[in-house]
Amino acid sequence: MADEKRILVTGGAGFIGSNLVHYLLGDAGRDLGINVSKVVNLDKLTYAGNLSNLAALKSDPRHVFVQADILDGEGFAKLLREHDINAVMHLAAESHVDRSIDGPEEFIMTNFVGTFRLLDAALKYHKERVAAGEDDFRFLHVSTDEVYGSLSPTDPAFTESTPYQPNSPYSASKAGSDHLARAYVHTFKMPVVTTNCSNNYGPFQFPEKLMPLMIQKVIRGEKLPVYGDGSNVRDWLYVEDHARGLAMALVRGKIGEVYNIGGKCEMKNIDVVHAIINAVNRERPELKRTAEELITYVTDRPGHDRRYAIDCSKIENELGWQPLQTFASGLQKSVRWYLDNETWVKDIESKKYQLERLGQG
Repeated sequence: MADEKRILVTGGAGFIGSNLVHYLLGDAGRDLGINVSKVVNLDKLTYAGNLSNLAALKSDPRHVFVQADILDGEGFAKLLREHDINAVMHLAAESHVDRSIDGPEEFIMTNFVGTFRLLDAALKYHKERVAAGEDDFRFLHVSTDEVYGSLSPTDPAFTESTPYQPNSPYSASKAGSDHLARAYVHTFKMPVVTTNCSNNYGPFQFPEKLMPLMIQKVIRGEKLPVYGDGSNVRDWLYVEDHARGLAMALVRGKIGEVYNIGGKCEMKNIDVVHAIINAVNRERPELKRTAEELITYVTDRPGHDRRYAIDCSKIENELGWQPLQTFASGLQKSVRWYLDNETWVKDIESKKYQLERLGQG
């Protein structure tokens, strides 16, 4: 009989979170042999949370959406008990580096204090379940490769034992939350597994991020702003591959362990932009966009890390995960999705999606 999971996902209306929720209620059962009987989706619905990301699940009785703030530990604890949750997947976070430079406090409160309140409430809940003879609870803490700092062109890729050297308020807040997760394992024997991922891309990504921003600008023939000389290197991970890795870490990961999830695809930002132009031209050959007419270089942002690279051999060897998409295949799927969902993009740009959730649209 399949292992039954009643999962609470935080941040499940955002980019990675909504893709994860779709995966849990779709292919996770086939891939992992689990029965996901319920997903309680907790999201504050800040600017990056979008209920239209979840529209396809409207008639699925297994999906329960709750608008709430992870700073509300008591509300979170109530949801755990009300739905008899036996797994938490914590993705809710402020995640845009530029925004963290402009206003760090919100990042500290959400990413650090919010994670603390979830861990603390979940620990009490876990102890209650153990006392009642139930010892199947797990807490997956989802983080980023940015906690490791920046690499030189010749440095080896980040591993799970790479020392933390966060360089932005965003990455510092996530590093702090990772340390809390570790402390709760070692001090309180809390059943936590942590993952650190590289740059995600794919459907439902908020248009301020590099990939969807550049796709839209290429479609419209607008200038493509590239920071510095465009030589900053990132490892690119297709979001559906990430969702599968998160589910594997939850189900198969060893308590207290950290698993790096990467796309095995290091690329310079300027090369990514060129690839986006080419991918859009393949889908819309009539546009005939060229790099020469579109690319413009702008002043680099403060503290811009030069290179990230993930060594994901641990999750491959121990849990059997592999990325299924190459950068080329994932990029083409992404471009096709944004072209097929232009209304989704326009609703975000006009802020219609925010008005609709307030009953004003």
